[in-house]
Amino acid sequence: MPQAAEIQNSIQAEFKDQIEEVNQLQRDGQFYAERLQRDAATMSDAEKKELEQKILTVREQLAQKGQPLQQNIQRRSNEERNKLLGLIKQSIDAVAAKQGYDLVLNAGAVAFANEEHDLSEKVLEQVSKTN
Repeated sequence: MPQAAEIQNSIQAEFKDQIEEVNQLQRDGQFYAERLQRDAATMSDAEKKELEQKILTVREQLAQKGQPLQQNIQRRSNEERNKLLGLIKQSIDAVAAKQGYDLVLNAGAVAFANEEHDLSEKVLEQVSKTN
């Protein structure tokens, strides 16, 4: 459904700055770790300690910002998914009432279903009209 892609894009836009901040922290941490690994033999002990401290600081910041960001994105995704599922349910109910069906089953819940009675396209049309 196009609405699902729109929801994902809107969530990415909503958390864009925080995602970029976490991505920058990851890049910084990787840069520091690679530099330490590459240049450790030629660095003084003070430089190594400073770089190790930077790596620790970046890891702490990632722990403080990354986990809550992931939880917030998951929470928002669930909220939007539930809204979309509600809209789909309303559309199924509307199509079923309009077509005179007493029972509508998910295609995965039955061993065989006649394609003639597949309501998927009609439900998608109804969702598009409702949204």
